[in-house]
Amino acid sequence: MSDRRLVIGGTGSGVGKTTLTIGLMAAFKKRGLTVQGFKCGPDYIDPSYHSAVTGRVSRNIDSWMISHDLLKDIFARGSEGADISIIEGVMGFYDGKDPINNSGSTAEISIITESPVVLIVNCASMARSAAAIVKGFQLLEPNVNIVAVIANRVGSEGHYKLVKTAIEQECKVPVVGYLLKNEMIEIPERHLGLIPSIERGELDSFFDKLGELIEATVDLDILYQLAKTNELKEYSTNLFDNKAEKGIRIAIAKDAAFNFYYQENLELLEAEGAELVYFSPLNGEGLPENIHGLYLGGGFPEEFAEQLSSLEEVRKSIKDGIEKGLPTLAECGGFMFLAESIETNSGDVFPMVGLIPGKVKMQKRLAALGYRQIKGADNNFLLSPNLEAKGHEFHYSTFEPSEPIGYAYQTKGMRGLKEEGYMNYNLISGYTHFHFASCPEMVGNWIRKCEEWKGK
Repeated sequence: MSDRRLVIGGTGSGVGKTTLTIGLMAAFKKRGLTVQGFKCGPDYIDPSYHSAVTGRVSRNIDSWMISHDLLKDIFARGSEGADISIIEGVMGFYDGKDPINNSGSTAEISIITESPVVLIVNCASMARSAAAIVKGFQLLEPNVNIVAVIANRVGSEGHYKLVKTAIEQECKVPVVGYLLKNEMIEIPERHLGLIPSIERGELDSFFDKLGELIEATVDLDILYQLAKTNELKEYSTNLFDNKAEKGIRIAIAKDAAFNFYYQENLELLEAEGAELVYFSPLNGEGLPENIHGLYLGGGFPEEFAEQLSSLEEVRKSIKDGIEKGLPTLAECGGFMFLAESIETNSGDVFPMVGLIPGKVKMQKRLAALGYRQIKGADNNFLLSPNLEAKGHEFHYSTFEPSEPIGYAYQTKGMRGLKEEGYMNYNLISGYTHFHFASCPEMVGNWIRKCEEWKGK
């Protein structure tokens, strides 16, 4: 495992962490280095950019959803063979699960992984005041190791020099570079159409341009030196050790409409002895032959609602499989797809699989966002009531049942307890995204149910 790693932390959301992270990855890769990406917190979109830039699968590390030992295990496994690991933070550096401690924050992850931190500061309309901001971030938690600052959105090179002088004098850390306000290039296709653009290589020229921009105004040599730190002790929880193959094949929907999967979720299924079989509903592919389980992940089915609605054979294939008892988990976008219909923001209504009695309606505002502690309802084969998993919700739609339904989980978030999802046949579904490593028993339960169904 590399002994060079950096956490890219920001003073707040929207400060330019993703742009700078991708730019640094591209710039280091141009120098012939092998770069590994990580993302703090529950996020599927930013890691897809990391993976496209680095050519290596980026991984989520979340200090609230999984144990600290497991986080170190995932980090060590992911970093194997890399010259430098770059960890993109989430929200502001100290923002996490709780306003009174560091739980789930980028700061906590930097401490767990013993990583040097580069703080991104929005310096628009300030000079010496930027030093007060950096000083505050240094003092709030003495165990974090802020080794450098990058000044974002400065007005000119002269403005940058004022900021640099103030911060270096007051905070005793180097300011290693900047991006100009008018050079802050927006990431194209930030959400929609992202995955196909990346898979077709359409963003490669953007990545190259961003790498060149970073190289011009950020001192990569100093950053590379500052990234060198102690090697984390080799750490293994044995959770990802391969068990005996079970002869179980689980179909995974993977395309532009369904692509939100934690890499560790997929690897835990494989470690438990399952073979993963990928298929694309959006490209007209029905359920693969000879499968014993189905995983419909999240994504953007609403953006492809018309196309999905037109694929009657695909919808029928999935409906028939689940009605026959195929052990299935459908998360968020997958849950929406299994409903009777999706109503888009333009008011168009498109029929979906029709397995879950109710309609999905898109909203212009966020309908749910946040961490969830999850307990299964009675007879939930995946998550029995004596187990608790962790995950998150993030969606712009609401679900309106057309009849009383059996819920799948009870979830606990900032607003208390609620009953969530739908359970019938061998289908477990809902808006909640699970992190399987928060409750590995889920994986064993799913494989056993698949074996049971295969043996019928």
